[in-house]
Amino acid sequence: MNLQEFFFDDAVTLKLQGTEKDEILKELIGLLKLDEKSEAMLYKMLKRRENLGSTGIGRGIAIPHCRSLVVNRLRVAFGRKPDGVDFKAIDDKPVFDFFLIVAPPLEVSNQYLPVLGKIAQFAKEPDVPERLAQLESPEQFLALLEEKGA
Repeated sequence: MNLQEFFFDDAVTLKLQGTEKDEILKELIGLLKLDEKSEAMLYKMLKRRENLGSTGIGRGIAIPHCRSLVVNRLRVAFGRKPDGVDFKAIDDKPVFDFFLIVAPPLEVSNQYLPVLGKIAQFAKEPDVPERLAQLESPEQFLALLEEKGA
């Protein structure tokens, strides 16, 4: 399984506008192009997940994730906030790079946890935060995933 199979360039943005956690979550959800009601429901689910503990894993990276009925297959998105935002990450540092993962409650292919693990593994690569900061296009993001064999 390769991560680039799940990401599409229309669900990748390198210029998130939000200045706080809630705004960032809403922008990431917007990349999935769901209807308004589904977006609102997904936002509540992600907020609930964040209240259990931040998905900011350190090194400027967060992986907000949840299961929700608003999707019928695993959906992912990537967003970058060049200035960073306080996401209550475990290292108390700003987060610049956001990987959103949403999966249906019952998933035949059961890809949710493997994708989550693969993104976390990718994020731990020594040069990844720096490489993500240098991206100039969604295509470069996809190429980086491919290069890393993620």
